[in-house]
Amino acid sequence: MSFKAEYIWIDGTEPTAKLRSKTKILGDDAKGADLPIWGFDGSSTNQAKGHASDCVLSPVFVCPDPIRGGEDVLVLCEVLNTDMTPHESNTRAALAEVAGKFAAQEPIFGIEQEYTFFQDGHPLGFPKGGFPAPQGGYYCGVGSDEIFGRDVVEAHLDNCLKAGLGISGINAEVMPGQWEFQVGPLAPLEVADQLWVARWLLYRTAEDFGVAATLDPKPVKGDWNGAGAHTNFSTKAMREGYDAIITACESLGEGSKPLDHVKNYGAGIDDRLTGLHETAPWNEYSYGVSDRGASVRIPWQVEKDGKGYIEDRRPNANVDPYVVTRLLVDTCCTALEKAGQA
Repeated sequence: MSFKAEYIWIDGTEPTAKLRSKTKILGDDAKGADLPIWGFDGSSTNQAKGHASDCVLSPVFVCPDPIRGGEDVLVLCEVLNTDMTPHESNTRAALAEVAGKFAAQEPIFGIEQEYTFFQDGHPLGFPKGGFPAPQGGYYCGVGSDEIFGRDVVEAHLDNCLKAGLGISGINAEVMPGQWEFQVGPLAPLEVADQLWVARWLLYRTAEDFGVAATLDPKPVKGDWNGAGAHTNFSTKAMREGYDAIITACESLGEGSKPLDHVKNYGAGIDDRLTGLHETAPWNEYSYGVSDRGASVRIPWQVEKDGKGYIEDRRPNANVDPYVVTRLLVDTCCTALEKAGQA
């Protein structure tokens, strides 16, 4: 009996890539086997010119499709050229190389994905033509006067769990209609693959409720928190000793590293990293224990235990997870290796 495979990929839209997908019908012979490559029109996704428009979809991650159910699957793909080399928009390939280089250090990530629901052109929970009460009671709140979109959030969580994704939690955020889910702890490629699929499921689930989810890092201007993708990171050495924690934090502030990271942490980063609303200024680097106004936070229990992980608070909600994980692995693992802490 045939089944449906939803092929999902990241397009070439700039400055922030979009998710695309289409359905392939496969027969019994494909069950339990490596799924076939497929093609698409790259001239319609900002990935090719019309005179040479073919691009290749190469499956990298497959999971059950919780929307359609049955034996149907979701198929995350990386984009290749027709000669089977990585397409220029394929940021996964660069991560795979770096993750392989430093695999012995056992890097692990947890990514906190914030997002905002919109309906009829304004954030869910915002009165038309005005503003709700100032932020304060919305974060992890309860009650219909402070919480908006919980039905969509619960449906998305259920879909992620049915798909077998490594979702570790959800919570309401500091602005009405703003929420967060967490993916991990997982290895670099796994956390990035699964975050992209979780994003696709977020958009697809929200469709059924007539709302849109956005990863805009500053969805409402003014005295409102932006939306980030706080990225928690550790290596084996960091999980075993505090010296490695400090080495990692120091490495992220050396030379051009702060700007090298920030300029790749999502479009519109200067709108969000202002030094206000639990952020550090985009052009200044700092780290500190329990400091949500620092670029990188060391959780209080990490200092207490003398081991654990760090939280890079700078990445935007719209960051490419393949890029942020690659940069953190490359910078921190290189420094740990040089320090003899790998």
